[in-house]
Amino acid sequence: MTQRTEAPRGPFTGWHMLAIMIAFFGVVIAVNVTMMTIARGSFGGIVVENSYVASQEFNGWLRAARAQEALGWQVASDVAADRSVTISVNGAPDPLAVTAMARHPLGRQPDQALTFRRATDGRYVSTAPLPEGRWTLRLQLASGSDVWRQEVSVQ
Repeated sequence: MTQRTEAPRGPFTGWHMLAIMIAFFGVVIAVNVTMMTIARGSFGGIVVENSYVASQEFNGWLRAARAQEALGWQVASDVAADRSVTISVNGAPDPLAVTAMARHPLGRQPDQALTFRRATDGRYVSTAPLPEGRWTLRLQLASGSDVWRQEVSVQ
């Protein structure tokens, strides 16, 4: 049986520790810079212009949401193969004024204002197609003083 001998090692010096510390913090800084770059490139910007004003308007938003729910309108949206937006409405009176603003969720494309015409089957179809990609639609349906609003994501 042969005995195994280890190769002699030099002493662990301050230079070794310095190299380990530089490598460790270099990795941490590189990851942080990468994550910051990704975050800055993917966030479209402002959620609300002024948070204080938004907080003052909150109760009004709740009242409007309750009034909208009391209308009983059921609304569904879809994007057809030709990229036209279709809105199906149940429980709402005729005629309805249907409009929408399409926003790109990351702000990379300009907002698209959509207008709608009534189709023969009671649905509403946009007069212009929606560009390719993911969009957030801010729908507004109005009949007299009754207004119904919703924000939906479509692709």
